[in-house]
Amino acid sequence: MSIQKEFVLRYKADGHVRFQIPARIGSADVAKAVTDGISGIDGVYRVNLYRSQLKLSIRFHESVCDFKSLARQLFNLLADLETKGALKSKPVSKSSLWKEKAKSRLENFKAARWAKEKFGEAKETVQAAKVITRLGMKKPKAFMNDPEKAIIDFLNDILVIFLIRLHWNDITQNWLVKPIKYRYEWMALFYMFFLLVRSRKKK
Repeated sequence: MSIQKEFVLRYKADGHVRFQIPARIGSADVAKAVTDGISGIDGVYRVNLYRSQLKLSIRFHESVCDFKSLARQLFNLLADLETKGALKSKPVSKSSLWKEKAKSRLENFKAARWAKEKFGEAKETVQAAKVITRLGMKKPKAFMNDPEKAIIDFLNDILVIFLIRLHWNDITQNWLVKPIKYRYEWMALFYMFFLLVRSRKKK
């Protein structure tokens, strides 16, 4: 069986895919070769290979590299690495084996830290929503005059917070660094704020 067929797609969303990978990819040298190769694909901005869990997570920009293009390039990459013999793990010494176990524990620690960070992000979003709710409650007259508009304004605020929080890493690490490359993303962001401000104007 070719190595490509051993990669099982477990999750697919816009800009994010996860694979279950074969055991031979779990060794340190093979994992590094695969991770480095995927990181070199244009549009990919994050690659996480969890060797102890045999899982591969890839995050990419749909505007630069869609899923079909990513899958095709991943297929070619694995075929090239297999031809070169880079997918065959090298024998390891006892000291290296000890280091592997320590690294595996570190990866598990990173997974716990990631879960903690996600919990913190969710908590921050909830706190922001509470602030917006309190601000809205300070204007009961506006709610009484036009409850439909007040509810829509509230939901718009929540949506803006969610979108900014969701794309914050992209904004700070990619969009600001390469504004021309991500000009369509900036246009969408400015248009979103234009609609938000326009909806608040009194008719």
